[in-house]
Amino acid sequence: MVFKQGATLYAVEVDRKEGESILYVNYLGAGFVPSLAENPEVMARTIDSLIENPGVSRIVFVQQKNYNYPFEQVALLADIAQLYVYLVKQERVLSPERLSLFGDVGRYHSEISYFIGLLRSDPVASYLEIEKAIEKIKKAEASGSYADLNSKGYLRFLERIHDLLEKTKLISKVKDVVKTYYAGDRSIYSNIFRPDIMPNFTFTRLVAQLPEDAKLVDQYVIDVDGEEIGVTILKKENDSSYIYHIMPPEYILEEEHHLLLNLGKSVLIEHQPKAEEFTDPDRTRAVFLNVSRDLLRDLAESKGISLSYKELNNLAKILVRQTIGSGLIEVLLMDDRLQDIFLNSPIAQNPVFVRHSEYGECVTNVIPSYEDSDSWATKLRLQSGRPLDEANPILDTDLVFGKVRARVAAIQRPLSPNGLAYAIRRHRDQPWTLPLFIHNKMINSFCAGLLSFMIDGSRTLLIAGTRSSGKTSLLGSLMLEIMPKVRAIIIEDTLELPVDSLRKIGYNIQRMKVRSALTETTSEVEASEGIRASLRLGDSALIVGEVRSSEAKALYEAMRVGALANVVAGTIHGASPYGVFDRIVNDLGVPITSFKASDLIVVANPIKTPDGLHSMKRVVQVSEVRKHWTKDPNEEKGFVDLLRYNVEKDELEPTDELINGESEIIKEIVSKVKGWAGNWDAIYDNILLRGSIKQEIVNMAKKFSKPELMEAKFNSMSNDAFHKISDDVTKEFGLPLSEKVFPAWKDWALKEIKKF
Repeated sequence: MVFKQGATLYAVEVDRKEGESILYVNYLGAGFVPSLAENPEVMARTIDSLIENPGVSRIVFVQQKNYNYPFEQVALLADIAQLYVYLVKQERVLSPERLSLFGDVGRYHSEISYFIGLLRSDPVASYLEIEKAIEKIKKAEASGSYADLNSKGYLRFLERIHDLLEKTKLISKVKDVVKTYYAGDRSIYSNIFRPDIMPNFTFTRLVAQLPEDAKLVDQYVIDVDGEEIGVTILKKENDSSYIYHIMPPEYILEEEHHLLLNLGKSVLIEHQPKAEEFTDPDRTRAVFLNVSRDLLRDLAESKGISLSYKELNNLAKILVRQTIGSGLIEVLLMDDRLQDIFLNSPIAQNPVFVRHSEYGECVTNVIPSYEDSDSWATKLRLQSGRPLDEANPILDTDLVFGKVRARVAAIQRPLSPNGLAYAIRRHRDQPWTLPLFIHNKMINSFCAGLLSFMIDGSRTLLIAGTRSSGKTSLLGSLMLEIMPKVRAIIIEDTLELPVDSLRKIGYNIQRMKVRSALTETTSEVEASEGIRASLRLGDSALIVGEVRSSEAKALYEAMRVGALANVVAGTIHGASPYGVFDRIVNDLGVPITSFKASDLIVVANPIKTPDGLHSMKRVVQVSEVRKHWTKDPNEEKGFVDLLRYNVEKDELEPTDELINGESEIIKEIVSKVKGWAGNWDAIYDNILLRGSIKQEIVNMAKKFSKPELMEAKFNSMSNDAFHKISDDVTKEFGLPLSEKVFPAWKDWALKEIKKF
C-alpha cells in the first residue's frame, strides 16, 4: 500500500495478503521522520491504530523512505495495546465510579489518567511512574501519614496494574535495565524498535542495522553499476549459517533523491513492457537508461534539485533496476562470490537466502515483497515466452543483464501452496577452465590431462552428479578443449553454457534453445527434435546442456552415429556410473545397446567435511563404458574406473587399469594414430604432458600474480599453441615427445604472459 502525495496525514490502511496483515500509516508531508523509538506521539498513534486493528503483523510508516517494523517488534506494542483496552474498557480504571472506591476521585483520576496516557506513548515510563507511586504510598503508610482503607485499596489497585504491566513482553524484555531509565529518556527503545528501511520507490525491505550479538567475519566490496558497495559477513555464536549483510545504493540516498526516484518510477510504471523488449535485454536497458536520465533531469529541474553528472547517472541506473530490472536481486547477482539465491514462500515473510562460495549457506538482510514477487513472475513470462500459472506452476528460464548470467527456477500454486518462490543459480562471469578446477581442487592435473586427451579423441561422454555438483561448469570447461575451428552445436532448454564468452574468443558455435522438459505448452521445439535437427546441420561437435527426458533417445542416436566423428557430451543427474545407466535405460527408456555408445562417465559430487558444515566440489570418478556386456554393466564389468577419488588424500588417482594400459577407449583412440598404436608409454606420456601444461598455467598465475592466466582466453591460446608445437615436434621426431613439447610451450607462455 503506497499513499499518494496529498493523502491525509496519519491516514491508516490495512493490507491483508498471504495470511499477513500490514498496517500502513501515512507520514508523507510530515515535518519529521516517524520513529517509534524517538517520538512518543508516533508510538501513541501506533498503539491507537493497533487497538482499532488487532491482528496486525507488520507496520509500515510511509514517507520518501518507508520504515517497516516487523512482527517481533509489532507484537510488543500489540501487547501494550491489549493491556490498554483491558484496563480502560474492562477494568474501567478511568471511570469515576471505579475511582470513587478510593475516596478522593479527583486526585486519583488525575494520577491514573497520567499513568494510562503514558502507557500509550511511553510504556516503560508508565511502569516506572506506577512503581514510584506504589513506593510513595508504602512509605506514607510506614510513617503513619495515612493508612486508611481507601489508601490500601488504591495501593492494591496500582499493584495490580503494575503486575499486569510487568508481565507484558515489552517490560519483560527491558526489566534488567529498566532501573537506569527515566521518563522522557527514550534511549531504552532504540535497541528494541529498529525498522527495516524501504524506499518508497521499491517494495523490498532491508534490515539496515547490524545484529548486535553477531561477530564480524569478513568485509569486502562489490561493484554495483560503477559504485563500490560493502558486503559484511557476520556470525552469531549459536547459528550454523552466516549473515550476509549488504547496503545497496538505493538505501543510502538523500531524501530529495528518494523523491526524484519515486516520481520517476510513477512515470515509467505507466509503460507496459512488451515481450519483444526482452529479446535484447542489453539494448532495452540502454534505451531505458537514456529515458531515465532525461526524465530525472527534468524532474530535478522542476523541483529545484541540483544533480551532478555522477548523481544523475547513478539515479538513472537505480531507476532502471527498479522498473524493468529485478531490483535488489540484481545487486546480489553482482557479487561473483554468490552461487545461489533462494526466495522462499510466503515471499514477504522470509529473508533472501544465499549460498556463498566461501561461507556456504547465508541469511541476508534483504526481505522481498509480494509486489516484487509478482513483478518478477511477469517479467520472466515475457522474457521466456513460457507460462507460469496454476496450470503450469513451474518455470525454468535464464536471467541476463550486462555480464551477469543466471538460471531461474520459479514455482507457484498449487505446487507451492504459499505462493511464488524462486531459486536463482548464478553463472560465473567467464567460463570455467580446467586450470581453474585444478586451482580449486575439483580435479587434479592428471584428470585435466586425461579429459583433454578424450576430447581431442572425439569421445562421447556424460558428466553426472547431484544438484550443485558443478556438472554444467565442468562441461563448459571441456568445451574450451574442443579446437575453435571445430563447429559446435549447443542444445539447452535453459541457457547456462558460456556460449557468448566462447564466441568472443573465436569459437565456432551454434546455439539452439529447446523446450524445457517441465513445460508442456510453448512454441519452442522439443529437445529431442532439436538434437535430431542438429544432425542435419553438418559436421559438428554436439553439446547437450542437460539430459532430462525423452531427448535421451535422440542423444544416443547422435552418439551411435558418432555425431559425424566429433565430441558428443552432456550432463545428467546421477551419483555413479550405474546410477547414470539406471536413469538412462530404466527411467528414460534408452535401449541397452544404445547406452553402450557412451564412452566415458565423469562423476562429480560434493564432499562434506566431518563436521558437516562445509562441502567441496570434487570429481570423484572417471569411468569408461566397455562394450562386451549384454544386460547389466555392474555384473558384467561394463564399467571400468580410470580415475578414482582418494578421500584421505583429497585427490583423484589413476587406477591400475589405466596405469597398465588396459583402457579400451584409449586404445581405440590411438589405434589410428601413427606412432601411438601399441605404444602405451607414448600415450601415457601425452596424458601427463597435457596435465603438466594445465598445472603450469596454475603455477604461473600464482607466481606472476596474474589469475587471469587461468581464464578462458589464455587457456584457449595455450591449447592452440600446444597443438601447433606438438605438430612441429611430431614432424621432427615422429611423436609429440613431452621433453620437447613442454619446454617449447613454456617458452611460448612466458612470452605471452608479458602481454597480459
